[in-house]
Amino acid sequence: MAKRQPKAANSSDSKVRPLFPRSAGIDGGWDPLGSERREQSYVRKVKPQSPGQKVLMEAIAAHNLTLALGPAGTGKTYLAISAAVEALDANRVDRIVLSRPAIEAGESIGYLPGDMNEKMAPFLRPLYDALSDRLGGKRLRALMADGTIEIAPVGFMRGRTLNNAFVVIDEAQNCTYAQIKMLLTRLGWHSTMVLTGDPDQSDLLNGLSGLADIARRVETLDNIAVVRLADTDIVRHPLVASMLTVL
Repeated sequence: MAKRQPKAANSSDSKVRPLFPRSAGIDGGWDPLGSERREQSYVRKVKPQSPGQKVLMEAIAAHNLTLALGPAGTGKTYLAISAAVEALDANRVDRIVLSRPAIEAGESIGYLPGDMNEKMAPFLRPLYDALSDRLGGKRLRALMADGTIEIAPVGFMRGRTLNNAFVVIDEAQNCTYAQIKMLLTRLGWHSTMVLTGDPDQSDLLNGLSGLADIARRVETLDNIAVVRLADTDIVRHPLVASMLTVL
């Protein structure tokens, strides 16, 4: 006696139904990103999605030091890292140095297992994500293995001189005035530095963040750009901009 063959999932009497039928023009189920979802393993070219982002990209290209201030979702970190990758690919710099302050935003990391690098991984993860998006995982691992790309906490930057490098300091609103002053003086010959942060979202105690004060002081100097992004430059879900107006 022949075995009974199971019915296909898309047969007429199947109890399993796709979220959207093929007749709706969506093959293989619903995709929240729709037709805009990229299929390549990494992004080859980044284009500004708002007037403010265009100003930021032009400022980074024209200045040795740029401070990008703005709310969450305006693409500050992503655009800075994209500019760093483009500079590396064009042989304008020899290496990329990315740094973030190790600030516990209400959660303690002391209980996490592993050594210092493993404990720091959650803080540095957004930088890895942006790099992976621009380079692809395989190339990113190779560049980090040979030291071309370095990711380090702010505390490890003291005493260094960064020549022929593209330096990105992320979440600078969580740095004190003294820390930012120390970071700015790391800039060496033939290097570019970008500081990104949102002065309104500091995890430090009131009055300790030095980003807004530093930005005000250096804004008048030549070859330093201070770009202030606004809610209209947010490129995340539209609700992000709406929430930030009331929160």
